Amino acid sequence: MRSGSTADHWQEVYSSNSPDEVGWYQMEHEVTINLVKASGIPLEGVIIDIGSGASTLLDELLKAGFSNIIAADICDEGMAHSRERLGDSVRWLVDDVTEPTKLLEIGTVDLWHDRAVLHFFTSQAEREGYVSTLKTILKVGGHAVIETFSEHGAPQCSGLDLQRYDEMMIRELLGDDFEMLETVRHVHLNPRGGERPYVSTLLKRLS
Repeated sequence: MRSGSTADHWQEVYSSNSPDEVGWYQMEHEVTINLVKASGIPLEGVIIDIGSGASTLLDELLKAGFSNIIAADICDEGMAHSRERLGDSVRWLVDDVTEPTKLLEIGTVDLWHDRAVLHFFTSQAEREGYVSTLKTILKVGGHAVIETFSEHGAPQCSGLDLQRYDEMMIRELLGDDFEMLETVRHVHLNPRGGERPYVSTLLKRLS
């Protein structure tokens, strides 16, 4: 399922649920914020949030003083909730990270953040497209914060199969251009019940 059908799937998910009902909803983003700060990115640095949806991470980044944020998602339905709250304080972009058009036009960014997007890409072509986009827009010396279901996590989410990861799998996917700086194992509590083990990683692009 790609492009139009993928966008339709997520459009349906967000139109059928309130933002705090989806399985990945978090009220607070302590792990992510700590990793973003650990990267050393300046407050004026460019941050892109891939698969942003209706996440309140954007609110926390703005509260922390970051002022140059791009929210990107394959469909607009989820981001509409965030845009209603935040307006022009964030740049909004609808695009497919595995087959991008608009993403390739934004220039380079200092930090790439992805929580719960990469693990939905179960084909080699999708993963290669994701990595290609990351390497196209993340500047050398920039950082990536990538968070996925761990190898012990659920095999499906939102009715879709997942590719689960451990730290080394993420490192190997990105290749020798990246250095792993920090990893955090933690458990997300699904709003509908159940524990979801995550692995969150901070990587630096070397070349």
